[in-house]
Amino acid sequence: MTDVTDGVLHTLFHSELGGHEQVVLCQDRASGLKAVIAIHSTALGPALGGTRFYAYASEEDAVRDALNLSRGMSYKNAMAGLEHGGGKAVIIGDPDTIKSEELLLAYGRFVASLGGRYVTACDVGTYVADMDVVARECSWTTGRSPENGGAGDSSVLTAFGVFQGMRASAEHMWGDPALRGRKVGVAGVGKVGHYLVEHLIEDGAEVVITDVREESVRRITDRFPQVTVAEDTDALIRTEGLDVYAPCALGGALDDGTVAVLTAKVVCGAANNQLAHPGVEKDLADRGILYAPDYVVNAGGVIQVADELHGFDFDRCKAKATKIFDTTLEIFARAKTDGIPPAAAADRIAEQRMAEARRG
Repeated sequence: MTDVTDGVLHTLFHSELGGHEQVVLCQDRASGLKAVIAIHSTALGPALGGTRFYAYASEEDAVRDALNLSRGMSYKNAMAGLEHGGGKAVIIGDPDTIKSEELLLAYGRFVASLGGRYVTACDVGTYVADMDVVARECSWTTGRSPENGGAGDSSVLTAFGVFQGMRASAEHMWGDPALRGRKVGVAGVGKVGHYLVEHLIEDGAEVVITDVREESVRRITDRFPQVTVAEDTDALIRTEGLDVYAPCALGGALDDGTVAVLTAKVVCGAANNQLAHPGVEKDLADRGILYAPDYVVNAGGVIQVADELHGFDFDRCKAKATKIFDTTLEIFARAKTDGIPPAAAADRIAEQRMAEARRG
């Protein structure tokens, strides 16, 4: 990407999110592609993480998001027991207006130029059909359709993993993993959220939802008329009698204002980077709210796309995703032993695994 601003350079070299092995700024003028590929770590293996297609306000915001998301993938992959490091890519622009075959092919060539150091997949704004196009230029692409040798939609196992994390949270908080009779608020019922709602309804939970897209809400209520709809996320988190809050949209869902008014006793959702800033995890703990670290419970999707590289087997992947229940309980136990919030406990375990891999 040419014409890099001073702000972008400052973010790259002075960000508190530092420690990245490689950051690639990509531009293809013919297709309009502007993208950032961030490789945080390859200690455990090739970096693996999705491609986010989003209309960022600035290049600096895009770089910062790529740095943050790729770092999160290192921790997620480590906690999921995968032989992969962390990476992430972001494509700058509104996917509804600028996404094209030419742009995706150009993006695939940039990923291919890294020679396998980064393996890409779907994320916000990208879909299985997009990965099929990218794969035409790049063999290091997962999340493809079954017709093109892939595993298809990873949202199914992402939601399943979040559900396992939620069951573990209920076990830790109330002594019973069942969610029957619990009131669960789901913010964002798109790709992953609607599958999560299915699991919750099957388990007998009382579900409250919200989403900025009316069609996403309607898809849920048409199928499950017993589901309640909150006006917006602010109304959802203030819902009386809420037991569990599940942020399943974009990051930063847990900030000072949210934590202060949250009625739920458990937070467990699919969104990445839910903690808006350092210290939020302590504020949650101080209020007696149990936080299931996002990158632990939402790892079902990355488990699936990693398996695709070795010949996809759904049952094998589901068995791995089921272990998110045990991993989440392990984190809560470590947090209690060390006297720290669960988010810090998860970081310690992941960092230890990456350090051991580097020494090995």
